Amino acid sequence: MADLKTRTRPAAAYEADFHAWTREQAEQLRALRPDDVDWANLAEEIEDLGKSQRQKIESNLAIILLHLLKLAYQPAAAKAGWRSSVIEHRRRIARSLRDSPSLRRYPATVLPEEYAGARAMAADETGLPEHAFPKTCPFTIDQVLDPAFWPEPGSGTDR
Repeated sequence: MADLKTRTRPAAAYEADFHAWTREQAEQLRALRPDDVDWANLAEEIEDLGKSQRQKIESNLAIILLHLLKLAYQPAAAKAGWRSSVIEHRRRIARSLRDSPSLRRYPATVLPEEYAGARAMAADETGLPEHAFPKTCPFTIDQVLDPAFWPEPGSGTDR
């Protein structure tokens, strides 16, 4: 195999945007295909690293939405851990977006899907009927990710 130092791209691309790097590297690996390496599976594994970045955002977004809904629709039962959870999961998404800037639009893309799941979980956890929560997300993605945004206590009961 050729000298790896001459075939390795600068680490700057890797550190600047991990998600974009995984996609680019998967494409590059598929283009080579020597007989002694299972390039297709290797490329798939690298792509899976990028998918895991998206899944982390989805999971954290769902938890934020769940707790924002509970804070808005069941403020009397609010637990201190709900706000702490929102703070922590916002921080995790911010870190993921900082590490992979190509994903900055991704939370807005999956907001409707993650809201649907959070709505069902909120109904289950609060004992309120699912129809007590709006069918579409009552929060913008900017609000969901904004560390300063909190729904007004009881704001959900007026909807």
